[in-house]
Amino acid sequence: MPTVYTPDTLEPAAEPTFCFVGVTTGASSIMTVYPAWAEHLGISPRIVGVDVPLDASPEQYRAVVEFIAADPQWLGGLVTTHKLNLFRATRDLFSEVGESAGLLDEISSISKRADGLHGHAMDDVTSGLAFEDAVGPSFSGDVVLLGAGGASLALTLYLHRRERAGALVPERLIVTNRRVGRLDEMRALHRRLGLRIPVEYRTAATPEANDAAVATARPGALIVNATGLGKDRPGSPLTDAVVFPERSVAWDFNYRGDLVFLDQARAAADRGVRPVDGWFYFLHGWTRVIAQVFDIDIPTSGPRFDELSRIARSV
Repeated sequence: MPTVYTPDTLEPAAEPTFCFVGVTTGASSIMTVYPAWAEHLGISPRIVGVDVPLDASPEQYRAVVEFIAADPQWLGGLVTTHKLNLFRATRDLFSEVGESAGLLDEISSISKRADGLHGHAMDDVTSGLAFEDAVGPSFSGDVVLLGAGGASLALTLYLHRRERAGALVPERLIVTNRRVGRLDEMRALHRRLGLRIPVEYRTAATPEANDAAVATARPGALIVNATGLGKDRPGSPLTDAVVFPERSVAWDFNYRGDLVFLDQARAAADRGVRPVDGWFYFLHGWTRVIAQVFDIDIPTSGPRFDELSRIARSV
């Protein structure tokens, strides 16, 4: 059984320890995948979970980060679900915060260096790597982002940086969300960045409204389920009556769960729709943080990366 703590039960470690801050960490497949990866990579195999409730107080977040900072054997780890709230409650405890963390107002990676704790938001990197796995680095069609949460925001930051570097980027972004507040936050960040990719922000309170947004995309588009539906909650942001653009790619950020969104995409095979699950997002998300915490090189493609994928699938 994996070792799982709460903010009130944290204990000093006797050996180098990597932690996973989430909600129900003991049920995550990473608890079996990580030790197998660690053996392969030659790093400490001990991983522990820290379960923090969704309604956690700032004091609970501070207790976790202060403990990581104080115990020499706790090396850092990955943060999920709580990325925004943890960062807001503990910003002053970090000696360095990466540029993306400042822009996205969140951290997903906690690591230690000689000058103290470092906090980084890795989602723009990991979503970008997964994007290139899904559609290739030269994709320039429409992108429909169903959901305007942190993962979508991070993907738009990645695309902004690609555009500024002179690389090919989508011709248009269409972003939907149930609540207008999240769209407003995204619009505000895009204005601060000076994003030059055209963006259409749509409030979509129902699956039918998301269907309508998908219908406006041109052939060859990328349709992304960034809502969490299919993993965190059952279902899909679309109805079964959705009409995917011809030759489109339907990318679900999830790789486990009921994955109804991908079932809907498979049902449109006669239109040339290609479903892509979130497996590579999962791989890049974890391996980038592990590389950061242990200060080691982990490739993002090629035979060594493929071997990490094989190990993960095998366990």
